[in-house]
Amino acid sequence: MTELISQYENDIARIEAWWASDRQKHLQRPYSSAKVASMRNTIPLEYPSSIQGNKLWKLLNKHREEQTPIMTFGCVDPGTASQMSRAGMELVYVSGGVSGLQIAPEIGRDHADYPSDTVPRVVSHLFKSQCFHDRRQKSYFLGLSKEEQQKFQINDYLLPMVADGDMGFGSVTAIMKETKMFVEAGTAMVHFDDLAIGLKKFTEKVGRTVVPFSEYLRRLTAARFQMDVMGSEMLLMSRIDSYHAEFITSVVDYRDHKYVKGATNLEVGTLIHAVNKAIEAGEDVQEARFKWLAEAKVMTFPEAVQAAATEQEYQEFSKLMQAKQFPSLAEMKSYASKTVAAPVNFDWEISRSSVGQYLYKSCPQNVIERAIAAMPLTDTTWARMDTPIWKDIVEIHTALREVDPARCFGFGFTGAFNYAGAGYSEKDVAELPHNLAKLGIVFQTQPIFALQGTNMFVYKFAKMFKEEGMAGYLRDIQGPSLSEKHDHGGTAWGGNYLADQYLNIANAMDLSMNL
Repeated sequence: MTELISQYENDIARIEAWWASDRQKHLQRPYSSAKVASMRNTIPLEYPSSIQGNKLWKLLNKHREEQTPIMTFGCVDPGTASQMSRAGMELVYVSGGVSGLQIAPEIGRDHADYPSDTVPRVVSHLFKSQCFHDRRQKSYFLGLSKEEQQKFQINDYLLPMVADGDMGFGSVTAIMKETKMFVEAGTAMVHFDDLAIGLKKFTEKVGRTVVPFSEYLRRLTAARFQMDVMGSEMLLMSRIDSYHAEFITSVVDYRDHKYVKGATNLEVGTLIHAVNKAIEAGEDVQEARFKWLAEAKVMTFPEAVQAAATEQEYQEFSKLMQAKQFPSLAEMKSYASKTVAAPVNFDWEISRSSVGQYLYKSCPQNVIERAIAAMPLTDTTWARMDTPIWKDIVEIHTALREVDPARCFGFGFTGAFNYAGAGYSEKDVAELPHNLAKLGIVFQTQPIFALQGTNMFVYKFAKMFKEEGMAGYLRDIQGPSLSEKHDHGGTAWGGNYLADQYLNIANAMDLSMNL
């Protein structure tokens, strides 16, 4: 008993010293070091995620200081990861959506309905392959002459991996378990988003749903606590998806109230009734939905006040709103009753969806507020934007850097965005990564290359190979691969000499020694 208590007290002291380190001191935990120590194993455990996390932390901050981007793309297989190392990439990104379509037992579109261990298993597989290539390179290099060593190109096969944790796949304990899997797998950084479980509809491009402020912060707290219990230096990134959100699951948190939309024409029926009526009549559901939204004159409560008030009245209402950062609906109604003569009609209940979602107004400001609230628990931030609207990118990240000037940010490029249609010239697109980096957005990924890119290349090769056979293969694949001396699939990449070393060592004991 005495030994256990002594160990517990020593753990507390070590945890507090760790939290005071340069790497950890920017974080603020809503729990004590004693609570963390009470949950730790009695034997010390170490994880490669700490080595990789610290490596990534230095890399991110180096690029932030130099205002240069770290470009990477989605990867789910060891072969791709090894070639990323050989090409001089600095990071590997493991997308949840791509893993769900490439690796999950029952593949499917990005609904985050794959098993919760899918991405950790992908990371673990990649990390083991990284370790293999790291060993074979070291073994080969040390077997060279000094002259050959001088000419040998050493690749970093242990690139840090950034993994997509999606929304955590369940309750607080589910998030803790998934975080534990990421730590054990060798992940350098994991991100969790504020999307609602079971309501991820990226396929329809409609219906993106976020959870309340408080629920998202609970997710991040659970992840951070698990990492602290394990003593891991793995980085935790908050990914805020509210920029494109149309719904929120609940109005339990008053910090969301000013963005929740409701009907201001109370003569219409409920949205659910309108949709069900369209289904029964065989009409287009989306058209019925849009028609109801227009008739109901859906808007936020502050917008409803502006529509009912005079200019002077709205200015008075706004002054009361500005006095408190997060007024509840009850408080906003109180402000309106004091400043606006006309009645303000507003009902956010009749505009709820069939699964209970409330309508939600997406805008840069709610991204900013959520990201700031998540900062004490996280190391980095990703304000998810499928459409890189430059003025919004600048607004969001300027506000966030005012709160944390030393923070590193992330950005994801989608595979279907129409840059030309959004006003980007070829020069703008070419300069975009560096312009983002000037705002501290150094981690930049194209998540779906492992789908869009590899599918396209394989499709083109398959058509060529069917038509031309080995002549086309020799011209397009075998010839260039061998002439460039990259050995993309030969004995060196496969580590034959590493296996030979094992065999030589195992066979060193000649049977004649026993004679």
